[in-house]
Amino acid sequence: MAAPPTVAEATRSTPIVDRSDVLVVGGGPAGVSAAVAAARSGARVTLIERYPYLGGLASGGMVLVLDDMVNGAEITTTGLIGEAVERLEKLGLAVSPPIEERRVGWDVWRTWARWGCHDFRAHGKPQPIVYAVAFDPDGWKRVSEDLVVESGVNLRLHSWFSEPIVEDGRLRGAVVETKAGRQALLAEIVVDATGDLDVAARAGAPHVVGGYMVTTVFRLGNVFSALDRQAKRLLGGAWDFWWLKTPLPGIVWCNCPHMTGYDALKVEDMTAAELEGRRRIASLMAFARAELPGFAQCYLIDVAPQLGVRQSRLLEGEYVVTKEDVLERRHFRDTVCRGRDYYTPYRALLPKNVDQLIVAGRHYSADPQAQKISREIPPCMVQGQAAGIAAALALNRGSRLRDVDPVAIQRAMRAQGADPGDVPSANAAPATA
Repeated sequence: MAAPPTVAEATRSTPIVDRSDVLVVGGGPAGVSAAVAAARSGARVTLIERYPYLGGLASGGMVLVLDDMVNGAEITTTGLIGEAVERLEKLGLAVSPPIEERRVGWDVWRTWARWGCHDFRAHGKPQPIVYAVAFDPDGWKRVSEDLVVESGVNLRLHSWFSEPIVEDGRLRGAVVETKAGRQALLAEIVVDATGDLDVAARAGAPHVVGGYMVTTVFRLGNVFSALDRQAKRLLGGAWDFWWLKTPLPGIVWCNCPHMTGYDALKVEDMTAAELEGRRRIASLMAFARAELPGFAQCYLIDVAPQLGVRQSRLLEGEYVVTKEDVLERRHFRDTVCRGRDYYTPYRALLPKNVDQLIVAGRHYSADPQAQKISREIPPCMVQGQAAGIAAALALNRGSRLRDVDPVAIQRAMRAQGADPGDVPSANAAPATA
């Protein structure tokens, strides 16, 4: 395919609107966690986000179950994710099974499966009910905003990342596009929490491009029944439990339709996916109202404002986590965060060739197959907390990020109430790398 024609852009000066110790790019779960952790560690932090709200795919993508948090009966993803859940619970906008109902049994299955609180990786029926949390998307926005504001983070919404500021192989900040024009923000350390590796990729960090299905999640109101196989067929792809309950009575969320063949880095593909998703949702609505008991009066509440992208660019960092690392529960000496029963080494957050840049989120350094089974929201939040703490430690010691001692990160994580995975669970295996 021939390259498109180009235009020459005029050389221009960009006003500097902010200087901070740590600049976090992306206000999703990982970015919020990184910003709050760094600020609580004493750093001056600025957080930029392109949308008019925080929360990323948890709020704007309406991925409304927090899972991947347990290894058997052990809750392994802790820290800021736990604090966020506590705040949601106080608002009445989070639901999870009590301890006595986290077990195997048809009685608890009938109660909790439609909340998404089951171990969907387990074989056999019924699958175990585990600790997972169903929540409300606007509640997540509010909790994210409260955490950021209370921590003293300088929040700048409506700021679309454009390009990194790099000097001699070192990140110095970023340029954003806004309604007021282009703006520059300078910082000693930058955290890439964009989800698509936008900062690191444009800074020249090695990476690969993967691909997975995308989703236009939606919510239905006035629903007090179950959808059937015909509805699933109309959607053209969905999980077995593709509609789930929410904390709001009569409102369900639908983690579908699943659509493949779309490149999440191409405007044309993302536009086509948005249109196709809405077409499939409209087909389902017509069928449900006409054919399904309890759905005659249902209505579409909303379609997620953010397309559900699961995988795009992936960092090729100092270490690349493999599928075997995840499945075999390999524990690394430099583990600084964990999810479910797997462990993430500090090296997997560090790009090659670029200094004072760290990543946190689904675009961390993992091969595409490993990322598909280690990309859920809670582990990404713990990654963010580790990244924010690492940034603060580097600042305090006047060192490069890649020279920060993982043991120091582990200690600081525990001081902030998070499990960094430094003590492996009984079913872990030692890594050789």
